[in-house]
Amino acid sequence: MGKLERIGSTTLRVWRTVIYLAWTLALTPVQAVGLALGCRWVAELPRFYHRQCCRILGLQVRRLGQPVSARPVLFASNHTGYIDISVLGSLIPGSFIAKSEIGAWPFFGWLARLQRSVFVDRQVRSTAEQRDAIAERLAAKDALILFPEGTSGDGNFVLPFKSALFSVVFNRPSDEPIAVQPVSVAYTRLDGLPIGRRLRPYFAWYGDMTLPSHLWCWLGLGHVEVTVEFHPPTTVAEWSSRKELAQFCYERISAGVGRHLSGRDGEPAPARRPAREPAPIDVPASAVG
Repeated sequence: MGKLERIGSTTLRVWRTVIYLAWTLALTPVQAVGLALGCRWVAELPRFYHRQCCRILGLQVRRLGQPVSARPVLFASNHTGYIDISVLGSLIPGSFIAKSEIGAWPFFGWLARLQRSVFVDRQVRSTAEQRDAIAERLAAKDALILFPEGTSGDGNFVLPFKSALFSVVFNRPSDEPIAVQPVSVAYTRLDGLPIGRRLRPYFAWYGDMTLPSHLWCWLGLGHVEVTVEFHPPTTVAEWSSRKELAQFCYERISAGVGRHLSGRDGEPAPARRPAREPAPIDVPASAVG
């Protein structure tokens, strides 16, 4: 992906950056103290923080459906870029499953740790350790947010899912039910006008794009409408393998993104597949994204 053309307002970029940093520096010490003291409200404060971030950054989040209230729960969502964090964080009081390199990023890695993110890497030797970390959080009745694509895409379609991290919900010692809810995220309108393929790279961070330049570009744009659809949840007990569960989530999420990008919000969701039908997704368990 080449360099993005600089459009939008520099004044707006500066204003949003200053307000965002001030808001972040005001809230993060509170979250840090809450984590140190083991306070229960540390799960809810990030949602309050992200809601205000969305307002500051001009993100108008339109929610369809309801996030499941059952715990533990694994939310599975498509991934367009770093903007997804504030969008989903404004709706879900949970923690993200993130790639290990994000934990080493300056500033954003610090924010991820404050939200109690679970960091994973792609090394085969680390897979068991990562599954144990996720299983521990689910045993504590937490809400976790997973991006099963393993990377971010261009926002025009959903990439094939890597099913490896779904396996943790099948290998727990407890028989306690685990809810899994597919979530579709689509960036649909800029200042009331549909976002086409030409403008979508301003909201999708992927390929060889550099974070600072991409961030500076989209901060100067207007108000962005983001549609987030919470599909009906399922439970792990309904599926015999991680591959079947991954395929079920993929079908729901992909269809939802397609409907919202094309303005067909009223179109019904695809019929549910039988739980025991073989699924075409076949990603090795070592391919952790």
